Amino acid sequence: MALRINGIRSAFRGFARTRSATLAPSETSASMSSKASVADYIVVGCGLPGRGMGWYHAHQLVEGKCGSGRLTDVVEPWFLGGGKDTPAGAAFALLVKEWEPKGVKFHASLETVEAPAAGGQKVALISGRTADNPRLLEEVVNAGSTAVFLEKPGAPTVGELETMTAFAKAKEVPVFMGYNKNVTKYVREALAKEAEVGAGASTTFCANNAYKPHELDECFERNAEGMLKNMAVHELALLVTYYGVRGDNIAKVEPDVGYSSCQTLKGPDSGKDFTDFDKIGFTVTTTEGKTVSVYADRCGDQAGGGYSEAVVSDAAGNEVFRSVTPDAELKALVSAKQAEHPDWMPYFHLQDADYVTLKERMGAAVLKGEAPEGMATIDVATETLKVAEYLTPLLQKQLK
Repeated sequence: MALRINGIRSAFRGFARTRSATLAPSETSASMSSKASVADYIVVGCGLPGRGMGWYHAHQLVEGKCGSGRLTDVVEPWFLGGGKDTPAGAAFALLVKEWEPKGVKFHASLETVEAPAAGGQKVALISGRTADNPRLLEEVVNAGSTAVFLEKPGAPTVGELETMTAFAKAKEVPVFMGYNKNVTKYVREALAKEAEVGAGASTTFCANNAYKPHELDECFERNAEGMLKNMAVHELALLVTYYGVRGDNIAKVEPDVGYSSCQTLKGPDSGKDFTDFDKIGFTVTTTEGKTVSVYADRCGDQAGGGYSEAVVSDAAGNEVFRSVTPDAELKALVSAKQAEHPDWMPYFHLQDADYVTLKERMGAAVLKGEAPEGMATIDVATETLKVAEYLTPLLQKQLK
């Protein structure tokens, strides 16, 4: 992965200088002479137990699954604010009662979150609505966070991500993304095999959702940003991270017309028309000659197991390797977790190890002032959205 390690290390050194400049003299001295042994995490946008992605990140930290990090703060504006007196707010209150004795502080806003201790590292994990992320990023940085873990896709548009990137770099705060497929086992195996096969080898990344055909109208409406910025954005991030695909270096795009489908459906709530792919398959070739393919199907996983795969082919187009998730070992783990917590979102069980890996790498890297291995930067996220915005109208036109 083409991370600019030196630049990231400079960012870590830079945000330490920025923080020490705002501390009192005695705190500055302590900051320069001490070093944290664990990174503190703030989860911004927790959501409900068993349902919210932020909650699951927080749960893993509270349970001690990430040795390099600990949960110190949860910011939940809705369930500690306007939604406090709703039934869901009452359920969230039980979580507060459970976690406060464990040292977790709860906040309705970032205004009451304490700055990092002298020499400490405070990672803000933002897991709210995508549309709120530009504002939240600025708020967590201004609140003293020393690094940011931002859930994908980061922002609704390229322009917003570019503004966020410029702000974070000006404040010298590094931002990394929660693209979990970047560290998933089946992807790592496929990348290793492609490298082993050598010149001319290529990989096809396949992703599937479990929607029923009659549910696509609601799916299109709820995910109005479109498949390539939503479901398949994980695969596009892989293309950017590992294959050097950019919005300005795509030489050729070849759709699989026989596989692909683009529909215009009426949203059940708004009554508006939404045009999107329910299935899309395409191959991208870059100006550097690199070829990689993506296939995504909203209705391709009717068993609901979260099935994805990566297929490696040699220069002659012959399949030489196929890795899948979940594999037999992961299926057994997921089955056991689902039996224990049947009311939790199923993908929590499926991606549990990936989420731990991301936070563990993030925390360990922050403490060392290094880049977390395999994690996408906010620059990768920006380029990923550029690729999505380039491909979407082009593929729609090609499929007419």
